[in-house]
Amino acid sequence: MASKLISSSPNSLLLQNPNLQHRNHDLLLKPTTKMASFPNLTNKVKAFSIKCSATAATPLSQSQDLEERVFNFAAGPATLPEKVLKKAQSELYNWHGSGMSVMEMSHRGKEFLSIIQKAEGDLRALLNISEDYAVLFLQGGATTQFAAIPLNIVKPEDSVDYVVTGSWGDKAFKEAQKYSKPKVIWSGKSEKYTKIPSFDSLEQTPDSKYLHICANETIHGVEFKDYPDPKKWDLGPSGVTIVIIRKDLIGDAQGITPVMLDYKIHAENNSLYNTPPCFGIYMCGLVFDDLLAQGGLKEVEKKNKKKGDLLYNAIDESKGFYRCPVDKSVRSLMNVPFTLEKSELEAEFIKEAAKEKMIQLKGHRSVGGMRASIYNAMPFAGVEKLVAFMKDFQARHA
Repeated sequence: MASKLISSSPNSLLLQNPNLQHRNHDLLLKPTTKMASFPNLTNKVKAFSIKCSATAATPLSQSQDLEERVFNFAAGPATLPEKVLKKAQSELYNWHGSGMSVMEMSHRGKEFLSIIQKAEGDLRALLNISEDYAVLFLQGGATTQFAAIPLNIVKPEDSVDYVVTGSWGDKAFKEAQKYSKPKVIWSGKSEKYTKIPSFDSLEQTPDSKYLHICANETIHGVEFKDYPDPKKWDLGPSGVTIVIIRKDLIGDAQGITPVMLDYKIHAENNSLYNTPPCFGIYMCGLVFDDLLAQGGLKEVEKKNKKKGDLLYNAIDESKGFYRCPVDKSVRSLMNVPFTLEKSELEAEFIKEAAKEKMIQLKGHRSVGGMRASIYNAMPFAGVEKLVAFMKDFQARHA
């Protein structure tokens, strides 16, 4: 039976192999994506302001901070928790009395070792990762791992299956062609990546070594709902890739595998084979600590569902003024694509939203429209303000 390789939001990857008596083989990766830039907008608009009650009710100091910052709906790099940013700010110049910044530390010194070890420990607590798995802090994003996976897991002649539900799955398949014999057993391209198949309906290749899926497609806004994939969350700033892989999958890489893509090298050196993205790992650790303080991923997921429901309901109840192309049963909680019935108003929508300090709402360049990425760090007040703006915009342009 084939392994199952899945990717989770934003664009992270998970390898799961059920061959060994229900013992799962997991590989989790966190990439970065490029942000689309705003178009050249020249239309004139009538001045107005959108407020939300949640923001108005906050204490003065916090309210001032919120007004100084924008609500950033980018898919990646994306918004980070306010508490995390303030803590990093307070520790930037002199970390814990060490007399230096994290950015100045030796990656093999005792100070940074305490940072990376705590980050790994907190991540293991969040995801309940057993000691059967290695946790690697790497660089290069999921795009690099699209090659590292087949190079480390299979041989050039091995068959592997790919379910392509969006751009990331397609990119992964094309990269795997260089190092294995991949086969697309299902593709949503003909329906513009708005649907996802059920696992029961998939016809897997009998001798396939793994099945690759993208659990959450950040560009097209579709995600698998009937698979026990990792919860969606922000790891930290761009530049850090986290690989979680069963230790018995490590050590049989293809001979052509570059040293920097060999999981065995990184595992043996505890992610310190070369200088890692030290500050990014430090920031990830702060995010993990913040997630644990909120009660863990189950509690965070409840907040995310509340945000997702608010935004999707606003779209569905707009009587067609706003439209989400994704089938309701597989809509992503993290990345919400939508279009306007009058497409000529989309540039105006983005321009007016930016004036109201809601940025990066332009959809990915490959699909157009709009996209609101509402990861863990996006406060409920941000989604409230977006929904209020959407209703106001509709009232003025319907």
